[in-house]
Amino acid sequence: MSEHDPKDLGELHSEWLEGVLGPLEAARPPRQKVFPLSDGEAVPPLQIPNHSFDYAKKLGFPGSYPYTRGVQPNMYRGRHWTMRQYAGFGSAEESNKRYRYLLEAGQTGLSVAFDLPTQMGYDSDHPMALGEVGKVGVAVSSLEDMRTLFGGIPLDKVSTSMTINSTAAVLLAMYITVAEENGVPRKALRGTIQNDVLKEYIARGTYIYPPGPSLRIVTDIFDFCAREMPKWNTISISGYHIREAGADAVQELAFTLADGMTYVKAAMDVGLDVDEFAGQLAFFFAVHNNFLEEIAKFRAARRLWARIMKERFGAKDADSLKLRFHTQTGGSTLTAQQPENNVVRVALQALAAVLGGTQSLHTNSMDEAMSLPTEASVQLALRTQQVIAFESGVADFVDPLGGSYAIEAMTDDLERKAEAMIDRIMEMGGVLRCIESGWVKRAIADSSYRYQKGVEAGEAVIVGVNKFKAKEAQKRELLRVNSSLSGARTESLGALKKARDQAAVAAGLEAVKVAAAGTENLMPFILAAVKAGATMGEISGALEGVFGRYRERPEI
Repeated sequence: MSEHDPKDLGELHSEWLEGVLGPLEAARPPRQKVFPLSDGEAVPPLQIPNHSFDYAKKLGFPGSYPYTRGVQPNMYRGRHWTMRQYAGFGSAEESNKRYRYLLEAGQTGLSVAFDLPTQMGYDSDHPMALGEVGKVGVAVSSLEDMRTLFGGIPLDKVSTSMTINSTAAVLLAMYITVAEENGVPRKALRGTIQNDVLKEYIARGTYIYPPGPSLRIVTDIFDFCAREMPKWNTISISGYHIREAGADAVQELAFTLADGMTYVKAAMDVGLDVDEFAGQLAFFFAVHNNFLEEIAKFRAARRLWARIMKERFGAKDADSLKLRFHTQTGGSTLTAQQPENNVVRVALQALAAVLGGTQSLHTNSMDEAMSLPTEASVQLALRTQQVIAFESGVADFVDPLGGSYAIEAMTDDLERKAEAMIDRIMEMGGVLRCIESGWVKRAIADSSYRYQKGVEAGEAVIVGVNKFKAKEAQKRELLRVNSSLSGARTESLGALKKARDQAAVAAGLEAVKVAAAGTENLMPFILAAVKAGATMGEISGALEGVFGRYRERPEI
């Protein structure tokens, strides 16, 4: 626009809205009255340049504060994101075969799914495990299971992510032990444990201990890994499960970063220096179907976290300011109706994650709305990432959508809304108080209800479900977990427990209890108990004996 033009851009924009777009839409109404974002707010029909936009403050350059454009200067021009396919089912033997298959297919990192008993601190032979052994992940009760799970896999060359929370310390101890048995020192191990118990109270429910002891275990892991496992990500602060529970994009951002702030404060409160552990924090987000909003969400998350760490916690090290994250395509967006449509959904979501600058990515398989994925569908999901990486060209640019009027406006908007929600959480007493009062769950439930009403009214279209339906006649091959696994696991665990040194196990468990009742870091004691032959369930039980088991209070 000429500097001599008497009308500024805002005036021209208003004239266009009133004189061009308005009359057109009055004569030919748009598809719907409101085009909403995930939080229900209307999408403006057109974005224009913002002359007050401060490039250096809002964007900067990739690899530099405030990291809006990415945490690495060259992003995927250096190397692609880590391609992980979340996998684990049945026995350790079966899951090991799937891991080998995925690595041979070109996967570049492992992502381990554990079954519900393992997540809840129960061995496979516990009565509470009946009917759930190996169903939604791999069953791991003993060090022998962990040896089998990673047999023949070079742990010094592969990055491993373990989706485990309440029992994270025990599973990490088992992983360290197996690596060291194979000549890989703990300082060389690369990977992540999810270790995010706060979101369990919010969205999933696989907690064991009350919040206070749970936070202590988390910070003990921070401290241990800062000293002994410098390449390991000590936590994956998870917005994924919050989003899957029904949160919108703003809530996912706000609740996840607020959880992160809670962990940082807890670690600093026990005397850890923020720059000693903050560089080992990682995040985990969902990516859903609103393509541009999801890209903007990831950019807003980086900028907001960098500012929080710098201004609220006084972090000085550049690595402490960088929000590094794994992304998984949205499981709740998958449909059992016309499951082939899920291939398209996952491709769009994966592309949004890449354009948003993810460090690691899992692409869901088309059949996951019906069962655990088959090998064929897992391979197709992995190939989706590989096509984006090697054929699309988007990985050749750093932040290719940076500067888009729509993207920058949405990034600003999401940052503003998320920060306001974080401030509200802190004004109400912080994350723990909001969890205890039920406020977070109510907020997510309200969002989920609003979306479901839109689906039922036909305002939110789900192709193949509430629009463009088709008859489902085709029979599909589904993966089924062996129903006899529980009995076999009970027998093998019984034999293992009889053959071990009972005195050493008892001494190891007693040492865990004493440490839990005191203030020492729990990790060395858990490691010693694992090496003595104690099972995951026994160690969890020892901790529960001191900490108790958390029971959620029903809302009145």
